Amino acid sequence: MTDENRLLGLLPKEIYEHLNPDLERVSLTRDTILHHPGQAIQYVYFPIDCLLSVTMTMNNGATTEVALLGKFEALGIQAVISSRPTVAQTTDLVQKEGDAFQIKAEILRHEFNHSQELRDLLLDYTQALIAQISQTSACNSLHTLEQRFARWLLELQDRIESDDIKITQEFISHMLGVRRAGVTQAAQKFKEKGLISYRRGHIQILDQQGLESTACECFGCLKKEYDRLLGGK
Repeated sequence: MTDENRLLGLLPKEIYEHLNPDLERVSLTRDTILHHPGQAIQYVYFPIDCLLSVTMTMNNGATTEVALLGKFEALGIQAVISSRPTVAQTTDLVQKEGDAFQIKAEILRHEFNHSQELRDLLLDYTQALIAQISQTSACNSLHTLEQRFARWLLELQDRIESDDIKITQEFISHMLGVRRAGVTQAAQKFKEKGLISYRRGHIQILDQQGLESTACECFGCLKKEYDRLLGGK
């Protein structure tokens, strides 16, 4: 059984082996848009070493990230748990290039309807994803940019299991829904405190505990909720 995507790794061996012929490993390129708003969701993606961003864009062009998906998660799950054809409400894009398992939504939906264990797992995951979206929404409204930036870096670090993050400040500003100048100022403060180092297109976390102290409670709350829903399986 694979442990390359943690969610798939939680499946009983016989269910994973049953799905395996329909799981296609694909390489995803950075900035590729997997789903556009209004587009039918045809595939579900289980990230291996890539990162996917679920974003909302307003009529004025302002964008913010509402969920970050990595090896603990899946993209497009709403097309599986719904009884009717599902279209994307968000713009879903590749934040960090890498590999993922891809499966047709209709195939996974069929298995979802016929396997209690698969259904229980995906419903628990859906609850965890809703918790992430809800917590992120509250965080974006109630916490400072520095708190949100620290939380976001910790989320990336947790999913890629590395202190080295290839990312631009321009991209970060879009994901956090703020001006780039604000991200630049926050990054400079973090650098002066010894929390991170950075150069163009690259951030390295130097002090994880310090970053956790700077972040809001949202990162810790979500880790506890993920562990509660999925950690004991």
